[in-house]
Amino acid sequence: MGIFNSIFGSKENETSKEEEKTFLNWLPLTSIAQLEEIKAQSKTASILIFKDSTRCGISRIVIKQFEALFTKEFQGMKVYYLDLLNHRDISAEIANTFEVIHQSPQLLVIKNGTSVHDASHHDIANVNLSRFI
Repeated sequence: MGIFNSIFGSKENETSKEEEKTFLNWLPLTSIAQLEEIKAQSKTASILIFKDSTRCGISRIVIKQFEALFTKEFQGMKVYYLDLLNHRDISAEIANTFEVIHQSPQLLVIKNGTSVHDASHHDIANVNLSRFI
């Protein structure tokens, strides 16, 4: 039956696709003005900023690990995605505004207008998101 499953699919494949579903809804961070919006939004909920270098192998691995952290309980969290290669100016302003050293990849948790947590590289996969709900 293996050849038929590979041609027509199987219920096992459907199940694994459902299990791989992410509850993460990326919000593109494309302007410096959005940082003020993020600070305002962070008055009522934690806001995440994920800084990514699309040419970096470590970033490719870490972003997949980060997406795997997002179970259904985190689906309401706002997560902004910054493409560092296209928006270096925004990355520099993030470092200045939130007083963090630039890293890539990097995850920042913004609460009440300030960065309350940041992680970089493989440490991102170890962030306990429950602390920030």
